[in-house]
Amino acid sequence: MEEFVNKVAESGIITLDLAHYITADKDIVAFDLKPFLFREMILREKDYREALKTHDWQQYDQKNVAVFCSVDAIIPVWAYMLAASNLEGHASFIYFGTIDELKKHLVITAISRIDTEEFNDKRVVIKGCGDTPIPDAAYLAVTSRLRSVVKSLMYGEPCSTVPIYKKPKDTASVA
Repeated sequence: MEEFVNKVAESGIITLDLAHYITADKDIVAFDLKPFLFREMILREKDYREALKTHDWQQYDQKNVAVFCSVDAIIPVWAYMLAASNLEGHASFIYFGTIDELKKHLVITAISRIDTEEFNDKRVVIKGCGDTPIPDAAYLAVTSRLRSVVKSLMYGEPCSTVPIYKKPKDTASVA
């Protein structure tokens, strides 16, 4: 009987799934200044301060919060500062920008913390398919993070990859 050999398993290729670096949607929330505006155009300081006093800040406990204004209004910088001041002590992380921008920031930050030692001189495939949407910026970040340490970097699945980088063979000649 012929024995089947799994060449992919024997290749020593490490598959890196960027989905593991994505923060769960349940841990990300928005703080939109739009509801605090008069006629969705003007921020009145006195009204804003009063509204902040009665706002339910506990909904942001242990969450990553994107602070932004979803309408085209002129928002003074201090309004964002007041929001951040109130979020402090509740939110895990406060970010100025939309939820999508915050998600991108969180995945890039997580990738920047990858311990590159485990990938030193290894063949690495960055997984290309999956159920979790991965921002394009994450692929650039992981390439930048790993390129200097890996033997080779590929994109896709171990059985079908697109080569991205291959470390040149040592060209030093022996005297």
